[in-house]
Amino acid sequence: MQKDARRWGSAAPAQLTTQQPGTAPPDAKAARTRQPPSLSQRALQALSRREYSRMELQRKLAAHADSEQQLQEVLDTMQAKGFLSDARAAEAMTRQKSARFGNARIRQELMAKGIEKDLISDTLAALEDSEWERAKQVWQSKFGHLRGQELAWPQRHKLQAKQLRFMLGRGFSSDLVRKLMQDSPNE
Repeated sequence: MQKDARRWGSAAPAQLTTQQPGTAPPDAKAARTRQPPSLSQRALQALSRREYSRMELQRKLAAHADSEQQLQEVLDTMQAKGFLSDARAAEAMTRQKSARFGNARIRQELMAKGIEKDLISDTLAALEDSEWERAKQVWQSKFGHLRGQELAWPQRHKLQAKQLRFMLGRGFSSDLVRKLMQDSPNE
C-alpha cells in the first residue's frame, strides 16, 4: 500500500478500495455496448470493400433488414448516390476473372450475380479480342511443362482429354480449345 501511495499519490488507494475487482466503471460499460450498424451503414461497409451488384447486396443485407421495403429504400438510395452500380460491378468482376477464365464462365458468373444480359454482353465485348491470348496463357501455365514429351497413343489421348476438360471448365469454347491443342502439340 505504501508503494501505491507513493506512486499514485494519496487518492489512489481510496480509488482502488472502492472499486470491486473485475468490474469496470459505469461509463466504461456504456462505451462497450454499441448499437449494431444500421442497414445503410452495413451497405456502405460492404461497398467500401468491393463492388457489388444490386442483387448481391440485396442478398447480403436481407438478413439484417426489418422489411423488404426498408431494404429496397436503402438500395435505391445507394444507387441514387452512385455507390451501387451494376455496370461497375460487372467491369470489376470481368477484370478480376479475365486472366483465368473464358468468356462463357465469366458470363455465367455475371448472370449468377444478377447482372442484366445487355450489360453482360457490353462488358464481354471488350474481351472477345483477347480470348485466344488468354486461353494460350491459361493452357501454358497449366500444361506448358508437358510440351515436347513423347507419349504413346493411350497416354497422349488421356492427356488431351484432360486438357480439353480443364479448358472447357474454365469457360473457353470447344472450338478455341481444339485449335489451341492443335497449335500446341505434346509430341
